[in-house]
Amino acid sequence: MEKKGCVKCGCTEVGTKEIAVTGTGLSKMFDVQNNKFLVVYCKNCGYSEFYNKKASTIENIIDFFLGG
Repeated sequence: MEKKGCVKCGCTEVGTKEIAVTGTGLSKMFDVQNNKFLVVYCKNCGYSEFYNKKASTIENIIDFFLGG
C-alpha cells in the first residue's frame, strides 16, 4: 500500500511559493538574487521542500511532494 500525502502529517493540501536567493562571491556582495526556487509546503503542518525553479512542471513536483 502506497502512502500519499505529507511525509510529516499525511495532509494532502499543499501550497507553493517562489523565492529568489543570492549565491556566493560577487552575487552575494551585490545582492544579486540569481538562484530561484519553488517551495512546496504542507498547509497543515508547514513542512516544506525546495525545488530548483528550472526543474520540471509544478504538477510533477507536487506529485513528488505528496508521494504520488
